[in-house]
Amino acid sequence: MSFADSLDILYEDNHLLALNKPAGWPTTHFDGTDETVDRLAKAYLKEKYGKPGNVFLGVVHRLDKPVSGVLVFARTSKAAARLSEQFRGGAVEKTYWAVVEDRPEPTGDCQWARHDSGSLEDWLVKDDPSARVEVVPADTPRAQLARLVFTVRGRHDGLTWLELRPHTGRKHQLRVQLASRGCPVYGDAKYGSDRAFGPAIALHARGLSFLHPTSKEPVALTAELPRPWRGRFAHLLAGEPGGPS
Repeated sequence: MSFADSLDILYEDNHLLALNKPAGWPTTHFDGTDETVDRLAKAYLKEKYGKPGNVFLGVVHRLDKPVSGVLVFARTSKAAARLSEQFRGGAVEKTYWAVVEDRPEPTGDCQWARHDSGSLEDWLVKDDPSARVEVVPADTPRAQLARLVFTVRGRHDGLTWLELRPHTGRKHQLRVQLASRGCPVYGDAKYGSDRAFGPAIALHARGLSFLHPTSKEPVALTAELPRPWRGRFAHLLAGEPGGPS
């Protein structure tokens, strides 16, 4: 089987390669044991273009292992530097879809239970021993500000489908901001969900918009939902025009 058969390629040119990342795969390796999306992408490029030796592939952003959706790599060092600068500067527009459990704790505050749109703002800090991120008071050492805006796209049977647009790019930001209000992402056991969703959580990087690193033209990428969403959340997604595409 060709490596191309393993990849859902959204965009490809001499400077960029964008994929619809499957849930359950790390973006890049840390300990060298798991198979990773960047290794698969390198193998695809090596096979397609008959490249000898190592293939350059710049990792300019990451998606958590259980998250699916748009993932962009740079194919040259110049593209990597310019794209990384856009991500750092907040010039990349990110859109996520999430399904959250509506079971607010006594101290929870799921704004989407009362409003169809709004914003969340928190201070977050990484807890390295637990590999988690926590919401903390603003004056906590090492705390970073996290902001997002949300729009409700659907509600059904104790679940809410949210569209999220983060204004910052903190580790686990969306997951912890939602869970801290008593409404974790479906399947996200790390942050309190007791639902099973295979290797995935119900968080999908739906769209990514940025300027092409060499032409400066706008690039807008959209990733279709994984098949398990269309089965598990069919009723929740059914009210959207065009269905759960």
